[in-house]
Amino acid sequence: MNHNQLTFPFKRYQIQPVWRADRPQRGRYREFYQCDADVVGSNALLNEVELVSIYQEVFSQLGLKDCTIKINHRKILAALAEISGGANKMMDITIAIDKLDKIGLEKVKEELLTRGLNDEQVTIIEKYLSISGSNDEKIAQVKILLGENSTAKKGIEELEYIYSQFATNESTLSIDFTLARGLNYYTGIIFEIAAPPFVKMGSIGGGGRYDNLTGLFGVPDIPGVGISFGVDRIYDVMEELNLFPADIHISTQVLFFNLGIEESKKAFELMQQLRKKGISSELYHENIKFDKQFKYAEKKNIPYVVIIGEKELKEGSCSVKTLSTGKQETILFDNLSSLNF
Repeated sequence: MNHNQLTFPFKRYQIQPVWRADRPQRGRYREFYQCDADVVGSNALLNEVELVSIYQEVFSQLGLKDCTIKINHRKILAALAEISGGANKMMDITIAIDKLDKIGLEKVKEELLTRGLNDEQVTIIEKYLSISGSNDEKIAQVKILLGENSTAKKGIEELEYIYSQFATNESTLSIDFTLARGLNYYTGIIFEIAAPPFVKMGSIGGGGRYDNLTGLFGVPDIPGVGISFGVDRIYDVMEELNLFPADIHISTQVLFFNLGIEESKKAFELMQQLRKKGISSELYHENIKFDKQFKYAEKKNIPYVVIIGEKELKEGSCSVKTLSTGKQETILFDNLSSLNF
């Protein structure tokens, strides 16, 4: 809609609910949240490198360091189709390969035969699906199998470029020639994120290059590449692994007790000072007994309370109590905002 107003390459991200017709089960929901990051208007492989870096950084910060970033290339799959049945068999072959994890190699071979491939062609695909070893070993093997094909050469070249940028971090980036992703609008590198192996969960992210996609909407010749995060699945994995920090539910850091009209007026002033410093604070909404205000702080996991009574108001100070330890200290009003809450 806005391609005439955008400066390319255009980078964007968004988090939004999406829907699909599916049978609900763990990790598969009819409504779920997805985070997308895309770059459009550029053919440069540097964009793919940047997206891999985003995946690595996000999962590292979330504590999901055992996730595997799988990559493959649609041109390699296209070359496989050309060698074993013709380019028109591309979708039949990729749809079958995409089921490998679910139904196993023998069932995939049976499905390929039902889709019109002969035994010799299925044998080539079986050799392709049997490629294993380190990333370097996998590339060497696919070159032997498909390397004479011009389409495969281009795909292998681009795959090697991206892999070379992360060769020192091979544990998180894995070339996986069985990765197919059934969506037929992908044209280049494709990604899929596997959850840690000890968690029973499908992919928690994926994406790839889609250079012809905008042409379907009347805007041709705008290349693009993007990735997505399955927010709900990531949440489920983190919950199973107890990766959420203990203070995740702390929304307010400091609670000011309400102990009277003048006292609360000063408390409100100091609260605003803390808020300007980025410290989430609130003033209890009414003047009631101490114990009820303490219980409120405990239920909301508020770590600090600030008490300003009649005595403190006269002295220009306040009592700051750390609820986890019970430690209480007297702080001058002017020094409160400099505390490390």
